[in-house]
Amino acid sequence: MRAVRVIALRELGSMFRTPAGWIIVALFAFLTGLTFTTTTLTPGAPATLRYFFSTSAFLLVPIAPAISMRLFSDEYRSGSYELLSTAPLGAWTLALGKLAGGGLFLLVMLMPTLVFPAILFTISDPAPDPGPMLTGYLGLMLVGTVYVSIGAFASALTASQSLAFLATVMFLVLLSLASTMLAGMVGPPFDELLGLLSIDRRMRDFAMGVLDTSHVISFAAVIGFFATLTAAAVAMRRWR
Repeated sequence: MRAVRVIALRELGSMFRTPAGWIIVALFAFLTGLTFTTTTLTPGAPATLRYFFSTSAFLLVPIAPAISMRLFSDEYRSGSYELLSTAPLGAWTLALGKLAGGGLFLLVMLMPTLVFPAILFTISDPAPDPGPMLTGYLGLMLVGTVYVSIGAFASALTASQSLAFLATVMFLVLLSLASTMLAGMVGPPFDELLGLLSIDRRMRDFAMGVLDTSHVISFAAVIGFFATLTAAAVAMRRWR
């Protein structure tokens, strides 16, 4: 676990040594702040962060791939992966460390938005229910980590950051279409099966304060699945 922690912190630090990391954080803060100002802070609007959570989940579709595209691709391109591959690190350790680094970046990116619930508690009377806020942030972290895990797998397959980014975005868009448009076009039981793929539906539950353990388990399973694929891709590259 110490090696995973070291890799994760190294990855987090490397993201903020380039302008891209700061741009992602600033852009996310600006867009979510704009949403919060124009929806939640308008007169008569309910004291809830549902609009913020739905907007944030939508923004994660391009932002998470932008975070994950460099996890392995940058190492391949720069040649630093050769140094990592000679270190006494297992493929699982490397995959988990990189994924944890992406998760830490997500956490840092979300931290400035904590000012939004602070504002609501300050100006609202009665005070808003903190439950949906807590579950909403948990949902965002889970959704973001799912997206980063998918992107990490794509990044482990190629030295091109652009290709890893595009492949991840396309996969996420197709996943969303399959769980929404196709689910409405087919009948039972296929509509229910496609509905299980709906990340949006699960995120809506989190935003409404519904802490469904099946959602948490499903997200954890997807993260574990793609972490396993990433570790396998890393191991195969070492054998070449």
